[in-house]
Amino acid sequence: MDPLSKAKVLGKAGKYDTCGFKQCEIKLNNGLGGIYHAKAEHKTCKIFKTLMGNNCSQDCKYCPNRNHGAKKKVAYKPGELARIFDYLNKNMDVSGLFLSSGVGSDPDKETERMIEAVKLVRKNGFKRYVHFKVLPGTSYDMIKRAAEVSNRMSINIEAPNKSIMNELSDTKEFKTDILRRQSWIKKLSLSGGQSTQVILNNLSTDKEVLRMMKWEYDEMDLRRFYYSRFRPVKGTPLENEEEQPMIRQNRLYNVDFLYRCYDFKMNEFNSIMDDGMLPKEDPKLVLAREYFDSPVDVNECSYEELIRIPGIGPQTAKRLYYCKRKIKKAEDLRKLGARIKMARPFIEIDGKRQMSLMEF
Repeated sequence: MDPLSKAKVLGKAGKYDTCGFKQCEIKLNNGLGGIYHAKAEHKTCKIFKTLMGNNCSQDCKYCPNRNHGAKKKVAYKPGELARIFDYLNKNMDVSGLFLSSGVGSDPDKETERMIEAVKLVRKNGFKRYVHFKVLPGTSYDMIKRAAEVSNRMSINIEAPNKSIMNELSDTKEFKTDILRRQSWIKKLSLSGGQSTQVILNNLSTDKEVLRMMKWEYDEMDLRRFYYSRFRPVKGTPLENEEEQPMIRQNRLYNVDFLYRCYDFKMNEFNSIMDDGMLPKEDPKLVLAREYFDSPVDVNECSYEELIRIPGIGPQTAKRLYYCKRKIKKAEDLRKLGARIKMARPFIEIDGKRQMSLMEF
């Protein structure tokens, strides 16, 4: 198979690894695929996501490549991937490589091929972002070598605990294959840190997922924790299982952001769950209804109160808190970055509040 045909197959197979909360594939005229918009640090860039090869010895019940089950067994030679990426970088403004792979028969041998491809990418003069996916079972020496050519590394935990992982796979050992490798990545102190991904399915509750999220941030110095809702794939043992709603994925991202950037405490989210599941409404809005007994004057609020008002984020809260002039109208608040429609039910401005048919 020629390299372009390989790129189409392996780029399509790479879509299951998420690279951000919001992502959309760029539709290229040549139909290559595998190129995504990824938002990081308030900037949007183009990332080429691909597998090195789709042959896999693992038996993950949600994956079309399980147990060497790929319909077309395809693998790049290191030089082929390097040439394709060099073209994308120079001609299509692709500024990052997100490289994963099926495990194959030997994770170290597959990792070595991935490392060789990235080395050639670097040799071609590319100095920007490379995200390297660590394969379960890879040795420490191989992970260390991969770290030398990468900005960020990750290994997907896929499940929030060992028991759920055992339901999804008979070949992956949660603590040794996954968590041990995460601890090794942490030890290597990459400039871009590490991330991971969990699959949201009907085996886990939001409470279980968030408990693992907190542990990962606290213990593994995680840079980002990604949530991927389960969608059944034809031909897998879970093809008849229920697809998880997008709203569940979005609400977990909401909580993740509130925990990381707003300093909300995890037990606050536990208080608004029903049978371990988050409400369908924005968690910040639900918590605000519980927190505020009545509208508050934005000119008299502490930073901790401002940060809890829907429509006001950390930067806006800081601007408001340190603002030297009194806020007298909604437009003043809008200029500081607040989303007035969301904030109005919870605030007063110059002693006035929005009249509403429904009191929160």
